Amino acid sequence: DPLAFYANNLAAKLPFLAALHAAGVVHLVLSSTAAVYGEPELVPIPETHALRPGNPYGNSKLAYERMVTDFAAAGGPNFMALRFFNAAGADPAAEIGEAHEPETHLIARAAQAALGQGPALEIYGRDWPTPDGTAIRDYVHVSDLAAAHVRAVAALEGGITSGACNLGSGLGHSVAEILAAFADAGAPVPHVYAPRRAGDPARLVADIRRARDWLGWVPVASDPATIVGNALAWHRIWPGIAPGVVEGACDWPR
Repeated sequence: DPLAFYANNLAAKLPFLAALHAAGVVHLVLSSTAAVYGEPELVPIPETHALRPGNPYGNSKLAYERMVTDFAAAGGPNFMALRFFNAAGADPAAEIGEAHEPETHLIARAAQAALGQGPALEIYGRDWPTPDGTAIRDYVHVSDLAAAHVRAVAALEGGITSGACNLGSGLGHSVAEILAAFADAGAPVPHVYAPRRAGDPARLVADIRRARDWLGWVPVASDPATIVGNALAWHRIWPGIAPGVVEGACDWPR
């Protein structure tokens, strides 16, 4: 549904940015995505990589980044675009977790399958050009993402130039390695293999040196054991969450 992405990530941002300007806001931190890069030519992927999104979501996010860049050049807020790689995990206190409808993220789907809350996990491809044949992604814990936003605000207030920073662990982990982390946590994941999906790259890993240098940010919770352990804890406590009612990260009940 490309129009939904453009409505949310671009059209809705026009009045939003106008309101910021009218209110005198001078700094803006925006949550962007690694999808702005498209198929990687270089891994780990630096922020200087060519920007060629391969889907409407990435296109709409890149268009928003460009709109904010133009706005800043014309007197709008200074900004920091934080390009997430694979956001994962849950609040360590197990109050806030991940529930989407439909659920598409690997960690959440694996947790549901391991706990009997959903069907067996489908793994797309076992013949990728990777050491174990499964695709490699860069998983970053939501707590590390939250800390990066705080760091970005402080950096902007300190006078840093507007720009973009990748947020990831800086390390790639294969689907098989994630399943091993679930098994190590005592929650083996029932799974089946399916064909590769068209357009999926074999390996996506962030170059996070800029976030370290610009923001003083280093991920501390983005190892598979922590991510998987926190996700399992949340899904065990909230097996009856209605994702159609509470979309995305949810704090239930309140």
